[in-house]
Amino acid sequence: MALYPPTEAFDTGYLETGDGNRIYYEQQGNPEGKAAVYLHGGPGGGTNFRPTKAWDPAYYRLVRFDQRNCGRSTPHASDPAADMSLNTTQHLIDDMERLREHLGIDKWLVNGASWGVTLALAYAQQHPERVSEIIVQAVMTTGRGELDWLYRGAGRFHPEAWDRFRDGVPEEDRDGDLLAAYARLMEHPDRAVRAKAAADWLAWEDAVITGEPNNSPGMYSNREVDEQIAFVRICSHIFSHGAWLAEDQLVRDAPKLAGIPGVIATGRHDMGCPPQTAWELAKNWPGARLHISEDSGHIGSPTMVQFVHDAIEEFKTR
Repeated sequence: MALYPPTEAFDTGYLETGDGNRIYYEQQGNPEGKAAVYLHGGPGGGTNFRPTKAWDPAYYRLVRFDQRNCGRSTPHASDPAADMSLNTTQHLIDDMERLREHLGIDKWLVNGASWGVTLALAYAQQHPERVSEIIVQAVMTTGRGELDWLYRGAGRFHPEAWDRFRDGVPEEDRDGDLLAAYARLMEHPDRAVRAKAAADWLAWEDAVITGEPNNSPGMYSNREVDEQIAFVRICSHIFSHGAWLAEDQLVRDAPKLAGIPGVIATGRHDMGCPPQTAWELAKNWPGARLHISEDSGHIGSPTMVQFVHDAIEEFKTR
């Protein structure tokens, strides 16, 4: 795969949202080039701002940012004073629009992974006139059925790890809504309680991908404690509310994306986000192309990376 020399950001800054939040962003590549925006996963995972090699710096103007309350955006969710009621799917959509306007961009290619797929689709379905193309991978649309699989059903394959995940909440909550129970723990005034809940959650996330091809041990847990707390506080908050989306909303409303070229990449062995969702999305999105990588799980593979890179190359002069 032909990659490009790494380039540093030509612009960095903070976007003021008007409600006390500040969104950190960077731009790389050609300031006059085709605009693209990358949406990180998690939610709450933050963006890896290492210089990218996948986007041709002669053609692309790549925008990357940390979504509310994670990464370099403030206030950080590890701070108990950060108001999670101001972190919803709609807030994040509005942040994207505010950032697009702030940067003077008319349309941009939207690229997202995992939770970033949910945000990409939700944004594009609200603002299709602002999206030139969409590239998504490791598909998650945050439906209740998907969440129930990830945080309960997948326990059939990892029963010992799931028991530990379930036992991380108070006994009276273990037969109920685990996501809501973890969200309550992440609001506990004792930092030690929040840190333990975050570690228990992330240990389950690591267990889910244990058997994947190209697995990276400790991929979720291998982060500093404040980052762990922020990640799980945001995840449990958003997921316990079903991302404020109706069941199957993003798949059902995919026809709204007609006319927007789309590329969907998923892994055959994605235990956390099984390919059924990507399949249903592709069937409902007129003109979208689906690729299922036979050697990939949630964290990807060289085959999936190549497919996504080919789409980025294809769209750069469109």
